[in-house]
Amino acid sequence: MQGVMQGFAVVLILIGVGLATAKFLPSKRQAISSGLTPLIFYITNPALMFILLADADLGLVLGVFTPIALLTAALTGALFAVSSRVFLKTPAHDLPAAAMATSYVNAGNIGIPLALYAVGSTTPAVSVLIAQLLVIAPAYLCMFALVSRKLNPATQELPLGRTILKSIANPVTIATAIGACFSFFHLKLPEVLHDPLEMLGNASIPLLLMAFGMSLYGQKPLAEKDGRPEVLLGSAFKVVVMPCVAWNMGRFVFGLESIELTGVVVMAALPTAQNVLLFSQQFSLKPTVPREVILASTFLSIPVALLATFLLS
Repeated sequence: MQGVMQGFAVVLILIGVGLATAKFLPSKRQAISSGLTPLIFYITNPALMFILLADADLGLVLGVFTPIALLTAALTGALFAVSSRVFLKTPAHDLPAAAMATSYVNAGNIGIPLALYAVGSTTPAVSVLIAQLLVIAPAYLCMFALVSRKLNPATQELPLGRTILKSIANPVTIATAIGACFSFFHLKLPEVLHDPLEMLGNASIPLLLMAFGMSLYGQKPLAEKDGRPEVLLGSAFKVVVMPCVAWNMGRFVFGLESIELTGVVVMAALPTAQNVLLFSQQFSLKPTVPREVILASTFLSIPVALLATFLLS
């Protein structure tokens, strides 16, 4: 419990630094944000993912934690899609982005420090990142591409395979795959190369949290009425249903207990990743539900994760 509170405190302080930067340096806000985003996307985050995967026990991660992450995300997204379609009559073309918002967690910039403080290991967060970056994101991006081609006739002229490949072949996914290969084949970088990469990776988390804090400045949850029922349902699925699904999977299907089960549930309670909004915008899909679920889950995930930790301990 103390570890989770300390982890959230560290995360919130760094997010607060980003918020304060946006508030008290308005003339520099755009320049700082414009500089942080490509730095994180192209350099520090790929370095972090490579180091995490290359140094991870891939057998342990893939053996238990990654299957739980995959099953939890798939079941949560599917349950939301069915519920939203049946009870809210949500149009089919709006379901993929909304479903992804309920089941794709912010394991990178929030999950890694939280896992380290909560369970003393980044393994739960790394397992979620592997599942998301190498399986879940490509699956959703394929759906996004199909929906986008149907809604936007102009995009039908572009080859479908090229569109999908361009979306999933980003620096973070490539670095994750290379790091996984290094771990699988027990390869090691020379120290003179490993140490600079590790230093760059260590810079990623505080920069990510600051950038996230800056993006929250001026935002108000549920400010838009459009899609509000889907937003409320999606937020409930994200912060309540997904942790419950993870607990059932970990406890009754994989037989986890104690700290391992806590790590699985806390990772499922994380807020929605900002990548969901970026993906939906990239494919010209309706961004309302992803944006609002990201914002709502960011505020709601803290008490949920603390409650989960308290109950499981």
